[in-house]
Amino acid sequence: MTTLLLTPFERKQKRAEAHHLDPVVAIGNDGATAAVRREIEAALDAHGLVKVRVFSDDRAAREALLGELAGAFRAAPIQHIGKLLVLWRPPAEKARVEKEGRMPGPKVVKVLKFAKSGNHRPQVKKVTVVGNMRLAAGGTLKRARRRPTSIKKSAQQP
Repeated sequence: MTTLLLTPFERKQKRAEAHHLDPVVAIGNDGATAAVRREIEAALDAHGLVKVRVFSDDRAAREALLGELAGAFRAAPIQHIGKLLVLWRPPAEKARVEKEGRMPGPKVVKVLKFAKSGNHRPQVKKVTVVGNMRLAAGGTLKRARRRPTSIKKSAQQP
């Protein structure tokens, strides 16, 4: 399989992001077994940027393993420093499920109330506006009232 190719600037950014991460997967003397590969796959799906610790003293084998893992998981090899390997794969697009009849959620709105004299600062007040409310001119919240429907109109609607 092919590996992702990043520009040096993108790789530098990913190295900076990975600096504070702890190794998620450790590869022991048995190498990259099927269980280890499943863990790396799950970590890449969950996080995207993963550090892997390899307990091998052979540098060439670690470099080969980095290339092999990057190819197997369609990931970009970000860094090989000491016994740590860093891999990155862009996160998969999640399908958004739109629920029918869903109304917008509450909004937090900032209301400025100016002082009557020009010497004071305006007061900033945060107000939560729910679906059936509106913000009136004075900065107060008003709830919408249901309008009464006539008997004719209510009879026409199925």
